[in-house]
Amino acid sequence: MEYPQQSGSELLAELKETLYEQPATVGQRFLNYIIDIFFFYVILIALAAIAGLVLGSVIGENETLFGMSLMLQYLLIYTVLIATYTFFEAITKGRTIGKMVTKTRAVRSDGTPLTFNDALKRSLVRIIPFEPLSAFGGHPWHDNWTNTKVIKDNN
Repeated sequence: MEYPQQSGSELLAELKETLYEQPATVGQRFLNYIIDIFFFYVILIALAAIAGLVLGSVIGENETLFGMSLMLQYLLIYTVLIATYTFFEAITKGRTIGKMVTKTRAVRSDGTPLTFNDALKRSLVRIIPFEPLSAFGGHPWHDNWTNTKVIKDNN
């Protein structure tokens, strides 16, 4: 039986992917999402409470955060979502709180660590309506559209 010839670099890349870049399981990714959304809401509620206190003291008790326009509320929510995911993935080289718990990490498709721009792009894609449902196809849009993937973190 003859085996196809592979160059040393191809063999090394295949071995590296087999040993070090095992894809995260669907269960790990779902748990990442649940944990990250929980912490997002904790951060959002804390910031909304602070904003409510500040607005209440500045413009009076009758006008609070709940009196804000719907557009301003969405702006606050999406800004916090983008900032939270981008901050964690950029500072920790691909890890959010959920990924820390499940021992996974986001990397570029070639296996190199995420850059700030990669983290920002992933975060921006996450605000597209129904984006979380894209995970049911096995490859969420925030991975596909940004040439990234989530792998098991062997560190």
